[in-house]
Amino acid sequence: TLESLARAVAEQDVAQLPQQLLSLAAQCKEQLAFRCLAGRNGAYPAVLSACQLAAGDRELLLQALSTLAALLDGQPDLLDAAGQELLLRSLRERREDAEVTLAGIRCVRHACLKHEHNRQAFVKGGILPVLTGAITQHGSAAELVRMAASALRVMTFDDDIRVPFGHAHDHAKMIVLENDGLRVLIEAAKAFRDNSAVLSELCATLSRLSVRNEFCQDIVDLGGLNFMVTLLADCMEHPDVVKQVLSAIRAVAGNDDVKDAIVDAGATELIVLAISHHLGNPQICEQGCAALCMLALRKPENCSVIMEGGGALAALQAMKAHPREVAVQ
Repeated sequence: TLESLARAVAEQDVAQLPQQLLSLAAQCKEQLAFRCLAGRNGAYPAVLSACQLAAGDRELLLQALSTLAALLDGQPDLLDAAGQELLLRSLRERREDAEVTLAGIRCVRHACLKHEHNRQAFVKGGILPVLTGAITQHGSAAELVRMAASALRVMTFDDDIRVPFGHAHDHAKMIVLENDGLRVLIEAAKAFRDNSAVLSELCATLSRLSVRNEFCQDIVDLGGLNFMVTLLADCMEHPDVVKQVLSAIRAVAGNDDVKDAIVDAGATELIVLAISHHLGNPQICEQGCAALCMLALRKPENCSVIMEGGGALAALQAMKAHPREVAVQ
């Protein structure tokens, strides 16, 4: 497949490219070993050349970007400066096109996971406004909103063991202060009340952005807290959403004033209910206990509310249910 693709690229045989790209993408999606083998045998330059050849042809560009995303999954080292430039240019030039934007963002996300150098290069290149812009512009495209939120979240990771100091905190500040990230995410969440996959991703990203006292307060002021409390009540049957909402509540409760707002909004009873309702789920038990813990910190009056609401009993039940889960204990 690679030889045929390389030949089609070398001869600029545009008619052959779609079939070869489709075939390579299918094999790359099967397993990481296939992707690594492709990567070692020159797949990246061939696919990048195909992307460059496809600049004026929407269908071909879409196929080429999808193949690039499949190849980069788990191998962010393959991407070079030319690839970054091509992705940023494609995302800017075709921002109206939801499908191409989704394929491009998927490439960016794979390239930045566990790769601090790529993250910093993309942020310098201006990817953050592209991502927040995509969420605003294509607010009804569920998969695109989910992927763009996920890519924003990856920009705040510190997961590259090769780098002693990442820029996770700086990137989170830039998303909030320069790109209105909190409002963009909260507004997007309101449009997807019935889509648990999108809601989980948006809440998870909000938790990663709650890195400063004033950001936590901004989330409350933008209606994010009330939305999360309502969401927790409405989506009690969706464990993924429950886990991410608890994680977001735990994050914004870092601000002492917000702690009071959370308790006043009636969240403690819902957190206790979530732990009891999903007692078999260690992640929900962990996030629920952590959220109660944050609400109680430095706030004796909140401790009384938690105790009266059955919080201590819920925590004890969680400990009994998961004796071997260190994080829960």
